[in-house]
Amino acid sequence: MRYFPAALERLTEQFAKLPGIGGKTAQRLAFHLLSMPEEDAREFADAIIDAKKSVHLCPCCQNLTDRELCPICDDESRDHGLICVVADPKDVIAMERAREFTGVYHVLHGVISPLNHIGPDDICIRELLARVGKGGVREVIMATNPDTEGEATAMYISRLLRPMEVRVTRLAYGIPVGSQLEYADEVTLLRALEGRRDI
Repeated sequence: MRYFPAALERLTEQFAKLPGIGGKTAQRLAFHLLSMPEEDAREFADAIIDAKKSVHLCPCCQNLTDRELCPICDDESRDHGLICVVADPKDVIAMERAREFTGVYHVLHGVISPLNHIGPDDICIRELLARVGKGGVREVIMATNPDTEGEATAMYISRLLRPMEVRVTRLAYGIPVGSQLEYADEVTLLRALEGRRDI
């Protein structure tokens, strides 16, 4: 027996597809959305559609942008010879919060994870190799999370970069093993950047 209208159940199901949203939270969000004025609900829907239409990957660093190049790649004051490799766009935000890194980024959009059927060809490694291959890069900092998949990805990429005669470093372990970059505070990220090492 169905207790709610089909449209409400469909809305709840869509919210439940979001990461970290369980059934009860999805239901609360659906009810909240229904209680909003129609204009606010329309703005919410338009924001989702606009983001899907306008946000794309930066052709240089693979970060999310709504311009031709992301603001970091487009910034001439950044050190383009220093590339920080991160797994996800949210990790760029975490690194930028420290306000100490003056280089540029490369976003992999994942890490190598055989258990989840994610191999090297499923993430943006080719784009990084092409970028470094053009020359002008002195150092690549591997800033993937310090967990099994992050370590494996960092080691794999460092082996690919070794013939290109570029320095490859790893963030120091100021970041606790098993944690996520997005939850690290500014001081921890600063220490991790300062204590990076060759791999």
